[in-house]
Amino acid sequence: MLVVGLTGSIATGKSTVASLLRAYNLPIVDADVLARKVVEPGTPALAQIVRAFGASILREDGTLNRERLGHIVFHDETKRRELNAIVHPAVRREMFWSVLRCWWRGERVCVLDVPLLIEGGLWKWVGKVIVVYCSAEIQLQRLMKRDKSSREAATSRLNAQLPITEKVEYADVVVDNSGSLQDLEQQVDQLVQRLLNEAGWSWRLSWLFPPWGVASAVWSLSWRALRRSRSRKSGSHKRSS
Repeated sequence: MLVVGLTGSIATGKSTVASLLRAYNLPIVDADVLARKVVEPGTPALAQIVRAFGASILREDGTLNRERLGHIVFHDETKRRELNAIVHPAVRREMFWSVLRCWWRGERVCVLDVPLLIEGGLWKWVGKVIVVYCSAEIQLQRLMKRDKSSREAATSRLNAQLPITEKVEYADVVVDNSGSLQDLEQQVDQLVQRLLNEAGWSWRLSWLFPPWGVASAVWSLSWRALRRSRSRKSGSHKRSS
């Protein structure tokens, strides 16, 4: 099974691409959905958060008050790291089980929709990285329109994130969402065909004979990491010279 990491930046259109991929019946594992699931009432992660931040971050019905918690961590880097240390491992465990369920069903391709795929290092553990890109100015204009915000406020939000141009450096495939929806749909159609072709016949062998799947995954990830390392060293050398 080919595990694909899908990412982008705010207002580049990652969610639109995920919806288009879902229309092709490709399974999508949404990290944002899992992040809400792992802190539902009764979960170990929510219990850890309460111990760390106090019961005041709960609503009367026992659910997490995200606004209150967000206000706390937004102004305190230490607390933000503490929260991430609780939530991120829980999300990754849930993602692992979601991928395993996709493999068990015999899926050829599984897409991980992860906003922080690059920042969190998860790009190292997928077979292919897809980055949804658009130019900085288009991204800014879309964000201003979506949030009805000023240019200054939108620029501030973008500056707080890893630039999309840096994420593109990690991409195996770049989906350029600078044009029309029709153009995006054509790119996604081509992308789906490419992913299915690359999954090939080996997905069936991996499903029928799990040791082959494990060995194949280890080999692919190791080779990918080596190739990425060489590519980044080469890029750094060119920039310095």
